[in-house]
Amino acid sequence: MEILQTRALRGPNLWSRYTALEIEVRCAAPELGLEQIAGFEETLRSLFPGVGELRAPGYTGPLTLAHVLEATLLALQAQAGCPVSFSLTSVTPVTGVFQVVVEYSEEDVGRLALAMSQQIVAHALKLSTGQIAANSNPPDVPAMLAELRELDEDNRLGPSTGSIVTAAVARGIPFRRMTSGSLVQIGWGHRQRRIQAAEVDSTSAVAEAIAQDKNLTKHLLHAAGVPVPTGAPVKSVDEAWEVALRIGLPVVVKPQNGSQGKGVTVNIQTREQIEKAFHAATGKSPVLVEKFFPGSDYRLLVVGNKLIAAARRDPPQVTGDGENSVRQLVDIVNADPRRSDGHATSLTKIRFDDIAVACLSAQDLHPDSVPEKGRRVILRNNANLSTGGTATDVTDDVHPEVAARAIDAAAMVGLHVCGVDIVCESIMRSLEEQNGGVVEVNAAPGLRMHLSPSYGKGRNIGEAIMQLMFEPGDDGRIPVVAVTGVNGKTTTTRLITHVLAASGLCVGMTNTDGVFVDGRQTDSGDCSGPKSARNVLSHPHVQAAVLETARGGVLREGLGFDKCAVAVVTNVGEGDHLGMNHVHTPEDVSRVKQIIVQNVAPNGYAVLNAADPLVAGMAPHCPGKVIFFAQNGHHPVLVTHRARGNRVVFVEGSDIVVTEGAMQHRMPLANVPLTGGGLLGFQIENTLAAVGACWGLDMDWSHIVSGINSFHNDSKNAPGRFNLMHYRDATVVADYGHNPHAMRALVAAFDALPAQQGMKRTVVISGAGDRRDEDLRELTRVLGEAFDNIVLFEDACQRGRADGEVLGLLREGLQGATRASHVEEIRGEFIAIDRGLSLLKPGDQCLVLVDQVEEALAHLAMRVTEHQSV
Repeated sequence: MEILQTRALRGPNLWSRYTALEIEVRCAAPELGLEQIAGFEETLRSLFPGVGELRAPGYTGPLTLAHVLEATLLALQAQAGCPVSFSLTSVTPVTGVFQVVVEYSEEDVGRLALAMSQQIVAHALKLSTGQIAANSNPPDVPAMLAELRELDEDNRLGPSTGSIVTAAVARGIPFRRMTSGSLVQIGWGHRQRRIQAAEVDSTSAVAEAIAQDKNLTKHLLHAAGVPVPTGAPVKSVDEAWEVALRIGLPVVVKPQNGSQGKGVTVNIQTREQIEKAFHAATGKSPVLVEKFFPGSDYRLLVVGNKLIAAARRDPPQVTGDGENSVRQLVDIVNADPRRSDGHATSLTKIRFDDIAVACLSAQDLHPDSVPEKGRRVILRNNANLSTGGTATDVTDDVHPEVAARAIDAAAMVGLHVCGVDIVCESIMRSLEEQNGGVVEVNAAPGLRMHLSPSYGKGRNIGEAIMQLMFEPGDDGRIPVVAVTGVNGKTTTTRLITHVLAASGLCVGMTNTDGVFVDGRQTDSGDCSGPKSARNVLSHPHVQAAVLETARGGVLREGLGFDKCAVAVVTNVGEGDHLGMNHVHTPEDVSRVKQIIVQNVAPNGYAVLNAADPLVAGMAPHCPGKVIFFAQNGHHPVLVTHRARGNRVVFVEGSDIVVTEGAMQHRMPLANVPLTGGGLLGFQIENTLAAVGACWGLDMDWSHIVSGINSFHNDSKNAPGRFNLMHYRDATVVADYGHNPHAMRALVAAFDALPAQQGMKRTVVISGAGDRRDEDLRELTRVLGEAFDNIVLFEDACQRGRADGEVLGLLREGLQGATRASHVEEIRGEFIAIDRGLSLLKPGDQCLVLVDQVEEALAHLAMRVTEHQSV
């Protein structure tokens, strides 16, 4: 089995809405019927007992190595703890080649699991066919699973960040990880917010700096009337002991700037303990000595101005059984699957370090002591979960005055999400009446003790933070219009963008010319893929996004968004790029284009061409509603849709008409510059699609009319899209059309242009080398019936073709042409343009099919200017 390519589908895609690996594999003949290999399945299951069914439900065909790879890859991830369930294997038109699609939750984990799956499957095949001996070293599947678990824990969002993201998803708010860590964008464009772990973007760096300085925090809380322990910062052991004696033993020693309980020692009674604690705290920051409060350690979580959760934290401990040593008891406790070295699980492993040994010494124990049965052995005096402590939920027991002091502490420091550490005898009494107080205030507090406490009820902290960041009903989304089709999508994208911008919105647009935000180009090249879409949706100024969605990016990576408000499909026709990426027919093209329709929001619209059967057939797949458009208002699909009271857009007489039930609006085509006063049929279709899209966004009709009527398809607004200019009193049109469907539309447009008696038509054309031979021939077959002079040139990039090969195919298409009387070949696009212009006489017409759009348009503009100045 050979893996030809692997793609990570990071958004909704051809197969599902899941993130998935798409693996293209080629299987040799023996691998296409594994039933014929005696003992293969038994061998595989002996290597990896956890592999599931090798055939998907309902599949009755032969068992291939591709199907086995699918099952193994899914099972490896699932057994490593990844929440995955989707997979499939698809047969391609190429014999022995399959597309294996398997869901992943973390891309790096999925890719590693793929490499491991290959090893397992290959070993099973070789073993069952006798290519290797039975005693050959088999893959160590348990070790593989352990490695996958570790990588998954390192890569996936931690419990704090994960709980917030889960709450966002539950509210339908989109998110995007901005780094491999815990920095996450929640929402789109100008409505986005950002979090890092449990810290929100509205919290200032000043507040965070205050929380880091424990001495400053204590002074501020004292000024606000919040009970705090007395104490002072120190620089030496002698000074620490002096402060301890002055404020009274026992005391706490901790770093002045610290977190997660690192370097904290509590309940210190002697100078020897002070010395050890001082050295444990130094190296991290200046050292703070504070009065020790007796009682239990509580963490109160404040979000905004509300107490959301509270937990009692108990120090790491073991209970003697009269048989095992303390060290062995710790190993037993740490074997609990809920405990890990990091923060990915609900509990952390107990640390057995110098602090733990010192704590044992205070109890007259050492690591190898065997405590009697039932004896409680403390391994640390502080109760942080990050050092192995446990948590018990006490949210419902918190006294109102204690809650009020915690809220005051968070407000005084300026934290929107705040962990307030309190030590007191009982959380059910006010701090003042029991000599308790606030000992620490934490920015970006860990949430797992509240989400999954060791004991008691878990709290939905993520939802509380969502309520802080987003108003009720706010889904953090901006209007997103996705536009696709074989022809017209770039013009339609630009037209929709213009209408939205004219209404006062800051619009982000992606298309094959680049990325544009508020009219300014921020990236160049073909930017019709998911990466550019994500960049636009991350821009903090963007109020609406119009995204050209080309098939290449969708096949390569999936969509760059989860849902759109409006999906526009201009046409499919005869298709384009056929023969690439296993897309061989117009129906295959339609399946790819349909993906944006399948991912319309439930309250959104798909705007579909009623006159294109493949596009009209997408309607049942739309989760929202449908707006049909067509030039012919009597088209059966449109008439039926209209009769049911649904939205339609069509041409009646000389007007664009929109109707829904009894409601009707009109727009005279004579006022729409893009359509040439109603003469250009393909531009009328683009306009109808754009009108439908803006209507789908529920824009005011007057704003739609104003925007449509003010759009001019010159080389600035729509470069390479029927840009009309005049040269030597002849009409010249520059266009980027590149497939037979576009050629027919352009010929129809030229037929609609005013023509003088005896005028000649000239076309300057090349062809893209990645098109099928038949498609290249059809280009000139169409043009040869409508143009007198044909100037052929070769593209700058032949995309895998030999020199002259494309020109040869274009010439073949001209065989038998009834109109073309003059054909010549030119090397170089600009030389070919100049040659085409030289053939023009007053009244003639010329179509220049540009390859290098920006450069070719600049060259034409230069030639027009030169002639005007003569």
